Amino acid sequence: MAVYSLLSPSALNRIASGLQALESQSQLRQLETVEGIDLTSNDYLCLARDRRLADAVVRALARGEAVGSTGSRLLSGNAHAWEELEAEFAEFVGSESALFFTSGYAANMGLLGALLRREDVVFSDSANHASIIDGIRLSRAQKVVFPHLDLNFLDDALRRATSGEKFVVVESLFSMEGDRAPVADLAGIAGRHGAALIVDEAHSTGVCGPLGRGALAEAGLAAAPLASVHTCGKALASAGAFVACPETLKRWLVNCARPFVFTTALPPYLAAQIHAALEIVKRSGDRRARLQELSGGLRSRLKAKGWDTGNSSSQIVPVMLGDNVRALAVADHLRRAGFAVRAIRPPSVPPGTARLRLSLNAGLCLQDMDRLVTELDTARDRATGMGG
Repeated sequence: MAVYSLLSPSALNRIASGLQALESQSQLRQLETVEGIDLTSNDYLCLARDRRLADAVVRALARGEAVGSTGSRLLSGNAHAWEELEAEFAEFVGSESALFFTSGYAANMGLLGALLRREDVVFSDSANHASIIDGIRLSRAQKVVFPHLDLNFLDDALRRATSGEKFVVVESLFSMEGDRAPVADLAGIAGRHGAALIVDEAHSTGVCGPLGRGALAEAGLAAAPLASVHTCGKALASAGAFVACPETLKRWLVNCARPFVFTTALPPYLAAQIHAALEIVKRSGDRRARLQELSGGLRSRLKAKGWDTGNSSSQIVPVMLGDNVRALAVADHLRRAGFAVRAIRPPSVPPGTARLRLSLNAGLCLQDMDRLVTELDTARDRATGMGG
């Protein structure tokens, strides 16, 4: 019997050429473990190693929660633990209802893919996360990308849109810029033009607002948007994400959000971990204050030394370097100095805006920030022509 190779040399050659092209542009990525002082993670409140979360999982398993969900929520994967957690989270953020997805990416894909129609027009901030971009693409709705937080442009574009339903989609705290959306102003603009507002609170949940309820709650707008997305893998140190929304929209998502309908549910013991994280977050005002102090102090130190941190006003502090090679060189210097740092390059950010993304957590200290700035200055001094 003849034996055929199912490997396609032409396909592999195409892949190899693509990898070479990425490397030639200083855009080739690889997996790395975190070593040194961590300035890469989204564990903003330092809960990822908190024993209280581990104990919650142990207790859940001891009372018989399964280690596997066995199917999607619509088949065998639903559990009282998920329904109780959804109700708890809706109350926490001040929405009528909430639906749990397996990741923030799945939540945005599912929400936008199920909600938007071809005849609709969706207005998306140019700095929005890839999951928002891909969710809009999946929907095939008409798309208007407005310049980052340019509210005049958005107002004019909404005024000129005449067909279909209108939707405005933004992040409340932008993951690569570290700046905050003026959600109250956005809500006012959307309301004047009959548009629905959708806000991704991924980097705000647990960090901003009363009890860590997010930027919308901070602005007194908890129930104002059509939907808000809250990931659990960042400040909540867990996994998955909630879409907070009216009950009618939740029922629609249960039926029509493909990442929800066709994805195996996460194991129910994880609901206990998220519940424990929420209880801790509510009582973590001191950690939030610490995080704000650290980020403000670092920005002040960097600006005093001539470094560009953009419009950051949060725990995410970019150091703008522009050039891919320059960003890689500075990141490498910092790693050798004992800091875990990543160079962020296209397509994660626009061409010519490569940067370091310093993601702070409440466990850092001001001495760490001082040494970081010193090492950045050393890297700049060693690299001819490297501007601050």
